[in-house]
Order: sequence, then C-alpha cells, then structure tokens
Amino acid sequence: MDNMNLRSPNSNDATKTTNRSKSVVPCSGLCSRCIDGCKGNCEVFKASFRGRELIYPGPFGEVTAGGDKDYPVDYSHLNIQGYAQGAVGLPEGVAPTPDSARFPAVDTETAYGWDKKVKMTVPFFTGALGSTEIARKNWEHFAVGAAIAGVTIVCGENVCGIDPQLTLNSDKKVALAPDMDRRIGDYKKYHRGYGEILIQINVEDTKLGVAEYIIEKHGIETIELKWGQGAKCIGGEIKVAQLERALELQRRGYIVTPDPSDPVNQAAYKAGAIKEFERHSRLGFVTEESFLLETERLRRLGFKRITLKTGAYSLKELAMAIKYCSKAKIDLLTIDGAPGGTGMSPWRMMEEWGIPSIYLHSAAYEFASILAAKGERVPDLAFGGGFSSEDGIFKALALGAPYVKAVCLGRAFMIPGMVGKNIGQWLKDGNLPGTVSEFGRSAEEIFIDYEKVKSLVGAEEIRRLPLGAIGIYSYADKLKVGLQQLMAGARKFNLSVMSRKDLMSLTEECAKVTGIPYLMECWRDEALAVLNS
Repeated sequence: MDNMNLRSPNSNDATKTTNRSKSVVPCSGLCSRCIDGCKGNCEVFKASFRGRELIYPGPFGEVTAGGDKDYPVDYSHLNIQGYAQGAVGLPEGVAPTPDSARFPAVDTETAYGWDKKVKMTVPFFTGALGSTEIARKNWEHFAVGAAIAGVTIVCGENVCGIDPQLTLNSDKKVALAPDMDRRIGDYKKYHRGYGEILIQINVEDTKLGVAEYIIEKHGIETIELKWGQGAKCIGGEIKVAQLERALELQRRGYIVTPDPSDPVNQAAYKAGAIKEFERHSRLGFVTEESFLLETERLRRLGFKRITLKTGAYSLKELAMAIKYCSKAKIDLLTIDGAPGGTGMSPWRMMEEWGIPSIYLHSAAYEFASILAAKGERVPDLAFGGGFSSEDGIFKALALGAPYVKAVCLGRAFMIPGMVGKNIGQWLKDGNLPGTVSEFGRSAEEIFIDYEKVKSLVGAEEIRRLPLGAIGIYSYADKLKVGLQQLMAGARKFNLSVMSRKDLMSLTEECAKVTGIPYLMECWRDEALAVLNS
C-alpha cells in the first residue's frame, strides 16, 4: 500500500503533494475516505485553489524531475553476460592473454557522424540544457565539466529567445545574444579535441534566425533539429515570475499563459493570485519534404553536421525519424524514451505519455535492422531516457548494437555539476555537511580527481575552474571505469565489438519486447554441444 501511495496519480513529491490516508484508490489516487474539512495536501486539494500550478513539478528553477511510473518491462529486466574465455576488440596484433586483456585496456572511445566524425572519450553525452533556469544558472559547471571530460554538450532550445539582453535587428532576427555567447565560450575555452558543443533549434529559434547567428558569429559546426523528447509531447516550457517579462516573451512570439496581456490576468497578478506565467514553444509539424528542405538549408549555411533529437512518439514517428535521417544523411539521431527527465514538463504527461525507453529502443533496433537489410545506411544512433550508471550504458549500447554509438544522460549528468557547485559554496561558508567533510575540508582532499583535472588544465587555471566541472569529470571517470569492468567481463575490449549477445532477458516478457533471448535459452546450443562432445 505504501508503494501504491508513492505512485498515486493524486500525490507526488514532484508536485509537493501527499495523501492524508494510508488507504488510496489505485486508479484515481484519491483517499479511500475523503473527509469534508480535510486540511490537505493531495493534488486535488491543492489544485482547488492553485489550479494550473499543479500541472508542473516545482519549485521551478530549483529542481529537475523524473517520472517514477513502474513499467512492465525496463532495463533492469536485462542482465549482462560474462564469459570465462576469449577477448575480442584488443588492438591489432595483440594476442588475448591475462596480461593483455586487463580491464583498464578496454577502449571506451566512440565517434558519431555521417562523414565528418566527432570523437568522444566515452560513449555518453549530456542531454539538452536549454532555457530552464536550472540549466542557465549551472551552465558554466556543466559546460566546463563536459569539455574537460571529452564529451559533447547539447545547448537546448530557446536559449536566445528568452535572453533578457537579446537584441533583434530590423528583421526581428537575432543580432546579439549574450547568454548564447557565454554558453558557447564556456565550453570552447576548455575544449580539448573530444566532443563538441551542438546547438538545438525549434520553431521559435528558426524564426529568430538562431542558426544564422551561431554559425556566423561562433563558427558552430553542428546544429540539432528537435522533434521532441521523452519527458513531454509538447514544446519547451519555462516559468517567469514577472508580468513585464511575460509580456516581453509574448512580444517575441512565444505562447505565454495565462495571457499576460489580458486585463483580467493582469488584475489577478497585481492582487497576488497569479504568481507566475508559463512560456511555451509551438508544436512542430513534420513532413519528409520539410525535413529534407530544412537540412539542405542548414548545410547551405555551412553546418558540417546536423543531428536530430526525437521523443517517445508512436512507432510511426520513430520509423519516420530513422528513415528521414537516413535520406538526409543525419549525423546522429538521439531517441529519447519515456518517462524522461526535465527542468519543466507537465507532471502527469511525464508519468503517463509516450513509449517507455526499453520498448522504444527495441523498436529502434528492429527498424534500423530493416533499413540495413534493404541496403540503406542507418544513421548513428544515441539512446536516452533514464540512464545514470555504467550498467545502463552497457545495456543500451549492446541492445542497439551496432547502430548505437552513445547514450544521452539527462538529469544524471546535471547532478555532479550541482553537487560540485554546492561543495564550493559550502567550503566558502565553512558549512560542509558530514557527507562531504568525512573526505576532507579542501577541494584538493574532497575531489578524488582534483589532481587529474589539474594536470589537464594547469596549476593556475584549476583555481579558476568551477568545482561543478570537477564533479562532472569525477562522475564521468566513474562511469568510464565501471563500463570498462563490465566490458572486460563480457570479453569486449572495444565498443565496436559489443553485441546483443552480451545481454540476456530475465523474463519471457522482456524477451518478447527486446528480442534478447530468455536467460535459460541464451547459449543453450553451445552448452549442449560441450556436454555432448
């Protein structure tokens, strides 16, 4: 019953609500006994006076949220195979021996791109960090960390459009976007040849001429088109607390609700009832023709690579994404499954909308294989949707092999940036929590990879480095070493030789969804051959 209450459709920590009763109706989430006079605090109770605010996780700008719905099958229903002989993927000419096949020898480098490849030191990169407040205020930590870790960072949609200092020219196109300039500069300053910064654009970004601005001013090589993400099936959203700011965004062409130009809403704002407004992006409308025309336009502008991010839509849209990307020679297609994570998405949408990650990714492998069997080239793929550890990364790479080149990490990659930032503030305030102070009382003592980062950036620069960047480097190093250990156990010493045979399904339902055999069937013929030899 406690677990049922935690996953109630009427209460969740994300919406800062809870049921009064321990007995909850499963389908509605209502207490089995609703009392007239109850003082709260379920979602229906709170929505009775705060209305639309209850749609979103909160507080905005302080949290990231991830859906917590249990699905019939998820990545935990796969296990990783291990073997007692052999080693594949070692450098050419190196014989597999106990001395050569050590786990630190596993090569975790990957690359993506149709013709012009981008190398990364490890097979994962950041999710799109766009116009949400939590992405803006922590960007320096995220960007510098990604740069020194040697991975790609995605600068998400609407960054230019919400910049308070944005300057438009007479054609209502971007003339100056200081926040975008800052974001690009933070990454480029510490970029060391691995990964890249790629900029995401949506309907409003296209209207504002963001693509033209970033290539003309910064020479950005890669741009990302966006159909959606796993967290929601509508456009990007943020909240703004000031009426004038809401009106400004409305004048720039955004959908803002409640309508800040409506005198009724202005009166409610002045009375203190409306405390914040929501800025929304428009829905995109995808056709093969428009997609191909847009990719051609972006290439004419000079972009060397074009990528696409798509979400947990129906199987038809998934097939469209893979097919269209093949035709358009897209450099990387990121497929993001439900429930996703977010800086702001409608909570019930995140919980109840879309195809969950393992189902979507299994279908993506199937569809990619169909294209390949027809002799059509499959674009490089990345899987996203709820990953945070090396085992999940291994499973995603193996499930989608040989098409998947990397895993997109959303909320997980943000956490070490925020933790490192906060450690810096706690050190400054002399208020380290015990969970941190047990390891030391200086950055040099606390961060296990401090000296390693110092060797990369130099003794002088390390003093100026945001500590969140060292947090991200440390997290990336943990994932790398853990992945090396798992790969060595599967006797795979290079990402290119990973295979779906490195996985087994723990349930027959998982086997049906993924096409990965049930564990009692995996390698059975080979086992019987040994017994009967």
